[in-house]
Amino acid sequence: MTTVANFGGISHHADLGGPVHWVDFGGPADGPRIVLVHGLGGSHLNWVLLAPLLASRARVTAVDLAGHGLTNPEGRQTTVQANTRLLGRFLREVVGEPAILAGNSMGGLISLFQSAYDPELVRGLVLVDPALPMVFGTRPDPTMLSTFFLYSVPGLGERFLARSRTVPARRQVERLLELVCADPSGIPEELKQASEHLIGERAKVEGLDKAFLAAARSVVFTTSKRGAYYAAMAKVRVPVFLMSGDRDRLVNVAAARSVARRFPHWRYDEYANVGHVPQMEIPEVVSERVLDWMDANRLSTSAS
Repeated sequence: MTTVANFGGISHHADLGGPVHWVDFGGPADGPRIVLVHGLGGSHLNWVLLAPLLASRARVTAVDLAGHGLTNPEGRQTTVQANTRLLGRFLREVVGEPAILAGNSMGGLISLFQSAYDPELVRGLVLVDPALPMVFGTRPDPTMLSTFFLYSVPGLGERFLARSRTVPARRQVERLLELVCADPSGIPEELKQASEHLIGERAKVEGLDKAFLAAARSVVFTTSKRGAYYAAMAKVRVPVFLMSGDRDRLVNVAAARSVARRFPHWRYDEYANVGHVPQMEIPEVVSERVLDWMDANRLSTSAS
């Protein structure tokens, strides 16, 4: 076990068909369980600003999905469906009780599928700028569109990722933050340094590009199946809190607004001048809203 530098979490590994890295951020022994699920290309580090705030009243855990963070592919599939199954095993074998899932981007998609098709493991669902079907008539961000086009083409995606690795780790971190944040200047230096270190650790692992591209292509394919995705949303029976930054370049806020109209019983919050990762850009606001939502839905006590 090691401490996640400067952020108070304790790293663990579980054997779930191969090693799976997860971080325990602690919390009151009688508090509810919250499991945090990162997005495409992300890791437990996406949650380190929010998790300690939630841990004031809940037992908080962040998991690295297969092919992400410190969970190496180990020959495992990294599609949305495969990582949904992995999340289910994590909930059963590590968490051991029904939990509130909070997922960002791809992690929101995976958490929603988990809630829809394995509901006994889930008490509530927080969707933080989740990957959603595109709304017809909206114009995708040009950088996002070109990037995912490259990911989708065999050969091009591999060359694009190989070329991106030649850029210094610090610049890789800065480029990503420029894409996902409305204002990257608010991200703490210690988190940028931790992200650089993680890039260095992952550089030693084989098969990560293949794992990433499989995940990226799976997200695009899954969100393109609009009917199946909306059907999964309709199956969710637990309380849902959907949130979106109005300057999200990866998932246009129009998509979140459309889902909020389709499911008016879900809570929907929209944040002005925030991008794709509200949990990193405005963690205090997100924590306050999530804890209030938990209180309103009687989720603030342990399930056990």
